[in-house]
Amino acid sequence: MKLREIWPQDEWVSHGQALAHIGDTYQSERHWRHLKADGSEIQVLTFGRRVAFEGRDGYLVAVVDITERRKAEARIAYMAHHDGLTNLANRELYQERLKQALDAGQRVAVLCIDLDLFKNVNDSFGHPTGDRLLRQVADRLRAQVRGNNLAARLGGDEFAVVLADVSPKEVSGFAARLISVLSAPYDIDGNEAVIGASIGIALSPGDGTTSEELMRNADMALYRAKEDGRGVHCFFERVMDLQAQKRREMELDLRRAFANGEFELHYQPLLDIATDKISGFESLLRWRHPEKGMISPAEFIPVAEDIGLINAIGEWVLREACNEAVKWPAEIKVAVNLSPVQFRSRNLVQVVISALANSGLSPKRLELEITESVFLAETEANLAILHQLRELGVAISMDDFGTGYSSLSYLRSFPFDKIKIDRSFVKDLAERSDSVAIVRAISGLGRSLNITTTAEGVETTDQLDWLRAEGCNEVQGFLFSGAKPAAEVEQLLFRFGARATKAA
Repeated sequence: MKLREIWPQDEWVSHGQALAHIGDTYQSERHWRHLKADGSEIQVLTFGRRVAFEGRDGYLVAVVDITERRKAEARIAYMAHHDGLTNLANRELYQERLKQALDAGQRVAVLCIDLDLFKNVNDSFGHPTGDRLLRQVADRLRAQVRGNNLAARLGGDEFAVVLADVSPKEVSGFAARLISVLSAPYDIDGNEAVIGASIGIALSPGDGTTSEELMRNADMALYRAKEDGRGVHCFFERVMDLQAQKRREMELDLRRAFANGEFELHYQPLLDIATDKISGFESLLRWRHPEKGMISPAEFIPVAEDIGLINAIGEWVLREACNEAVKWPAEIKVAVNLSPVQFRSRNLVQVVISALANSGLSPKRLELEITESVFLAETEANLAILHQLRELGVAISMDDFGTGYSSLSYLRSFPFDKIKIDRSFVKDLAERSDSVAIVRAISGLGRSLNITTTAEGVETTDQLDWLRAEGCNEVQGFLFSGAKPAAEVEQLLFRFGARATKAA
């Protein structure tokens, strides 16, 4: 045989050129293809050196078959750029392809996709079912994303798509179809699973000229889509970036505020209707910003919850409220609001014990107010915490009663000491008969279950008269006083005739 017979014909020229420039030694700078006797190809590396053989010049060549090694390398390279569960492109390949499209001057659309209600499937059927669902989602994505476009899984239930050379109208149509396709029911081992999808979209060059900018802005648009009720697509707008900047500024300010002691507690009195005397105070958090003045809790509490600062702030509030309340008359209670996030830390009971112990306040003088959000996640664990708090002697109050989805069922789940009638019902007492009926029903419910009823947001004597007639136990609102700094509590106690004796 001649050498050429073991080379594929399309490589004869390159083989010949390599031989023409061969020196005393040779080492492959690339892999070559060789033909086996059965005609199949293998990939090889070749090494050689000149030798004398029976008085003639010769060349000794070693040929190493690297076919399996190349396959393994190809598999490793594929795995490095693809998601192991769905076989879609992973974040690295996604960013690489997005950068290539931008470098090529293409108009690019970036779509960030988040599955709605996916957690429900995981919680109901388990993670293996959740994984099978994700694979089916990937199959549907592959069927929709064709040509030079790319679909990727970024992690969890987050996916992304790159569309090249498309108009905003085409992107909008594609996103609407994709939401429809991903929202159709899934059959997983005979179980029907229904989820949805929300999509955020950023377009180059208007929304960014780098992959980082586009992905960040598409993510902001996705956040807006989820806020708008999910199951929709939303294009990035510059105002979103301004809001994000404002949010980042708020986060930095919050961390600094906590470190610098800019928070303070104000106290709003609760009046016993039967005696017209103060029965307690609700402690309300205030943030006195050095430049912006007082910032509403409605603005900063959700941010503190998101960044995990609420646990530290909540612990401070409990300690501060207990330390202040111990200076008041013995019959005066203090109420402290708890965030649902504080229940996740699992050390809430210890925090309450510590606050009571450090202050010397009797547990019977502390009320902890929760909202129905506590019942919407990890109910069993949260119920266990509530029962532990009750065993300490602390009272538990349900805030904003009547505004949630299942307020009545919560009364069966846990024996509350108090329910607070939301201000929205109190506001219209004099004008709307349905508000009167609701207040009457809640008051009757409280009497039947031996639960104290407190009406929030009382602003007029007419409202007070209605509440008195309907049998409410307590009231609070601007008719009596707004929330005041701790220094003004004694004045409020004197004004409403509470005894001035101090007690631990």
